Amino acid sequence: MNKIKVINEPSELVPMLRSVDTPIKREVLKEVTLEWRTVGEIEEKYGQEGKDALVFFEKMKLVETRWLSTGGNYPEKSYHTYYTSFSMNAQWPVYEISDVLAAAMMSNEEYSVLEEKILAELGSAGRFSGDVAEALGLTSTMLKSLVRRSVRMDYRGHRIEPIKEE
Repeated sequence: MNKIKVINEPSELVPMLRSVDTPIKREVLKEVTLEWRTVGEIEEKYGQEGKDALVFFEKMKLVETRWLSTGGNYPEKSYHTYYTSFSMNAQWPVYEISDVLAAAMMSNEEYSVLEEKILAELGSAGRFSGDVAEALGLTSTMLKSLVRRSVRMDYRGHRIEPIKEE
C-alpha cells in the first residue's frame, strides 16, 4: 500500500533533512525501506549509530514497527519505513524557511546547547510552546523546528513535553 507523507508546514522539513544527514542514517533508512529490519540486525551492521538512527526515525514517525519472531526466546522489534513517498506544498515566507533550514543545519554542539535550554524551560511536565518561545527569544517556527529535531521532546497539541525514556 502506498502511504504518502504530506508536508504542509516548514518545520516538517527538519526531520526529513536530519534523517539523511550522516552516511549511516542514509544507509539505515535505505535498509528499512527495502525490508523489515530488527534493532539487532541494524546494530550488528552499523553499530550504536545505526541503533540511534532507528530511535530517531521512530520519534520522527518515519518508520512503523512490528514484533518479529527471530527464533530466539523473545520476539524482536523490527522497523520499516512508513511512507513510500513525500508530497510538499513549498510556498513559505523566507523568514520561516530560513529558521527551518538554520535549525536543521546547525552543528550538533550548537543544537545541544539550545536543546538543553528548551528542556530546562519545560521541566518534567512540559509547557505551552508560546511561553517557551517567549522565554528563550525564539520565533515559533524556530522553536517548532528545534523540537522536531529532538528525540528528547515532542509537541502534544500546543504544548511541548519531554519524552519519557522507555
